[in-house]
Amino acid sequence: MVEWTGKFAYQQVADDLRRRIAADEFAETRQLPSYGELQKEYGITVTVARSAINKLKADGLVVSHQGKGVFLTEDAGRTAAQIADPAGVVTELHEEVAKLRSEVGELRERIATLEGS
Repeated sequence: MVEWTGKFAYQQVADDLRRRIAADEFAETRQLPSYGELQKEYGITVTVARSAINKLKADGLVVSHQGKGVFLTEDAGRTAAQIADPAGVVTELHEEVAKLRSEVGELRERIATLEGS
């Protein structure tokens, strides 16, 4: 349901749909609910539903096909997770860099040992 938070209604709906995409809620069908279903679910107008979907299109999460519906792009789940939690992605990257540095350090030690033999 959309609340009076000072944030535009379409942004609230887009944020919630993005969260649901990141959680793989639509993974089975790869399709978002119809505009009518979004209206009922969120208590919004069709204009707000369209604006929310347009935001998700701009984010590269969905594509629409006239008369068929709105479908997730190939990397929608991962992209949605990155948009929804960029700090989490940065943390994950830092962990990967630390792991790589450790592995490089181990390789340097092995090379030094081999060269000393």
